[in-house]
Formats: sequence, structure tokens, C-alpha cells
Amino acid sequence: MRRILVSASENRWLRERAPRYRFIRSAASRFLPGENVEDALAAARRLADHGIGTLLTQLGENVTVRAEAEAVVAQYLNLIERIRVASLPTEISVKLTQLGVDLDREFCFSNLGKLIGNLPLAVDHTPGESIEKTLWIDMEQSKYVDVTLELYGRMRKTNQNAGVCVQAYLRRTKKDVESLISMGASVRLVKGAYSESPEIAIPKKKDVDENYFRLAQMLLAPEARHEGVRAVMATHDPQLIGRIIEWAASQGIARDQLEFAMLYGIQRSEQLRLAREGYRTGVLVSYGTFWFPWFMRRLAERPANVLFLVRNLFSR
Repeated sequence: MRRILVSASENRWLRERAPRYRFIRSAASRFLPGENVEDALAAARRLADHGIGTLLTQLGENVTVRAEAEAVVAQYLNLIERIRVASLPTEISVKLTQLGVDLDREFCFSNLGKLIGNLPLAVDHTPGESIEKTLWIDMEQSKYVDVTLELYGRMRKTNQNAGVCVQAYLRRTKKDVESLISMGASVRLVKGAYSESPEIAIPKKKDVDENYFRLAQMLLAPEARHEGVRAVMATHDPQLIGRIIEWAASQGIARDQLEFAMLYGIQRSEQLRLAREGYRTGVLVSYGTFWFPWFMRRLAERPANVLFLVRNLFSR
């Protein structure tokens, strides 16, 4: 099922035609507050009322025209300003392929610099507390890992408020995490949702879960905290969340030092519970018209969500 869904996300024919069907658009709306930035900001305001921070991202990838990448940068600069004016506990996340890395690495790096140079200095993440606002760089397919970490490392030398995502299903991630810890990085740990060969990615879910837990321990260990690592556990798996919480408590890690992130529309009750119990809690809110590949990958991460899609089909 997961392989089918990932393949669907990469199919151009489906990408162009599937969004025309009302039942698919309706199903996707569970995970997408809307296609416009206003919809994303409204969702961020609602979540902020419950003490939950947000991470906004415009959907899109693999830009092949410089003018399109420049338009993405302009859109994000406008979004950053709107977040600042509204004083929202909100950060942004970008894909390097949106910023033109396939065209020119230096062009992409310059675009990153424009965005990070305009970030507000701090964000009220929880009542009475502030942390530095971060520009997050998403991780894409394995062929982009090296360039992503390279540009992130360069950006980190002059901008401490840059963060990067890493994927637990990649076999190489342990070494990457070790390197990121040494530089005191901000790291968002996800499982991963692209189609990769078994030589590159761990194929079995239970093994990915175990690797995720080991990587979480590394990112929360005393050495990492001493280096100033900000670790965000981005998972919807309640058992995995429970294991991390139990282990962290055994290590004397306070609740407000644990940070979890989930996707909009998934595990809403768990998001609220974690926030109520004093854990840092964030929600990734996506928006834009290029949502079908993203939607398929979200289903691939949690195939049980296909049942939601099927129910939605037969209810119409």
C-alpha cells in the first residue's frame, strides 16, 4: 500500500487529473486548511489559541525556472511579514527544490539567505516563554540529502536560527545526526515518505520505528543538549511518542524541553493533550495548489488514512 501511494505521488497524469475530483479534494481538506495563505494563517491563529505553535509551508517542489523560484521567495517574504505583524507563534519551512537548487546551488543559497535574513528574532512558543524563530529546511529524496546538508551547514555558520529535517528511514541518518549534533543544530526528525531502494532506506516499519527512537535518544542526550541542539520529534505514532516521553522522564528531561510536531488534521486530540500537559507542541500547516503529491505522501506515511478517503468516497 505504501509503495502504491508513493508511486501515485510521483505520477504526472494523476497529479494533473486527480485534484479535479471532488471526493479527493474533500478528503485532502482534512489535512489542508485551504489553498490560500489566508487559510493557513487562520489555522495558525486557531491553534495558537490552544497553546500550539505552527510551521507553515507552501506546497511545491522541483522548480525549473528562476522566475518561479523568485516568486516562491517573494511569497515567503510576504508570509514572514504577515506572521510578524500578527505576532503568531509560527515558523516557516521550505524545500530547496522550491528555491532553485536544481538550477544553481548558489542561486538557491542566496534565496535561503533572503528568507532567513528577514525572520523575526523570537516567537512566543508557549505562554510566558520565547524561543528563537527558525527557518526550517525540508528534506526531500535521498539524492538531495548531501546538497541539503551542505547548504544548511553553510547557512548555520552565520545564522544560528536555521533548522533542517532528517529522515529516520534513511540508513545514513545516524551519521548525519552525529554531525548535526556537533554543530548544535536545530533538527526536525521525521520518518520519511519517498520511494527509496532498500539499500538506501530501511524497508520495514518496525525497524524504522526503532531507528527513529534511537535517533531521538541521540538528539535528546546530554551531549546534544550541551551543544544547544533543538530537537523536534515529528511523528503521529502514539506508541513512539509514549516511548520518547517515558525515556526522557527517566533522563530527567523536563516536559517543556520536549518538542513534538504533527501535521494539520492528524491526531488532533493528541496535539491538544500534549500541549495541555506542558510539552512543546507544533503543527505543520501546508497550503497551495500543488497538493496532490504531498497528500499521497501523507497517506503513505499512515496508510490507515486511506480508510478515511474510502469512507469519504462512499458517503457521496
